[in-house]
Amino acid sequence: MEEKKILFINSGTSFMVNAVRKNLKAAGFTMIEISSTLSELEEHEDETDLYVFFLDGFVSEKSEILAELREVCTEKEKMLVLLGNPVELETVEKTIPAPLLAARFVRPFDMQKLVDELNHLLEINSDNSRRKSILLVDDDSAYLKMVKGWLMNYYRVTIVTSGTQALLHLADNHPDLILLDYEMPVISGPQVLEMIRSEYKVDKIPVIFLTGKGDRESVMKVVSLKPDGYFLKSASRDALLKGLHEFFEKRRYEMLHQKGVV
Repeated sequence: MEEKKILFINSGTSFMVNAVRKNLKAAGFTMIEISSTLSELEEHEDETDLYVFFLDGFVSEKSEILAELREVCTEKEKMLVLLGNPVELETVEKTIPAPLLAARFVRPFDMQKLVDELNHLLEINSDNSRRKSILLVDDDSAYLKMVKGWLMNYYRVTIVTSGTQALLHLADNHPDLILLDYEMPVISGPQVLEMIRSEYKVDKIPVIFLTGKGDRESVMKVVSLKPDGYFLKSASRDALLKGLHEFFEKRRYEMLHQKGVV
């Protein structure tokens, strides 16, 4: 059985912190405990993929660690679980958007539900290592959260909210597919596609556009840019999953054919 390791970020030894610590240890979790400082996070951030952050009344003063947590959740696909009161959670989510969070628990919370959720996240993460990776790019945070929820049980999904963030992510990562919003401010989807296709290290990564317009003229404009396909943003969960499954199956067949296997 794989070790159940978490990074537990907290600011002291309050009754609630001790209760969380006791229950997680009893449930078989190995805990790397750090205080909510940037230096300790940077020292231990690569030791596990699951972080549990017990917030306190001073989260507004921890801008550095919150910025770093946002970075590792985006770039390194770490799973962050927040434990806090409504005000603390709202403060954190000004820096770390809700779609980047793996889970959030409002105090007081059911300890068994926390244990169950952490076990579930570790199970998903273990399965994820064998799954195709998708970079999902969209400036609409509500749409990002919805689609990530649809896909996360089947694919490894990283979300970014702009073309700039997508290009930064691709500097160090090579996803199996990019789902790219066609219409975005500052750097549009077509501009991102052009930049991807001009960079030899990532130019072979397939790109599928997400478009909100399904009329013939709009679709023809999208297709003329020669992406690897497109999905309407109005597509249902089942339709999107079916389309992605068929896309990866086709890619697998084509690769096997090139190798002379089929």
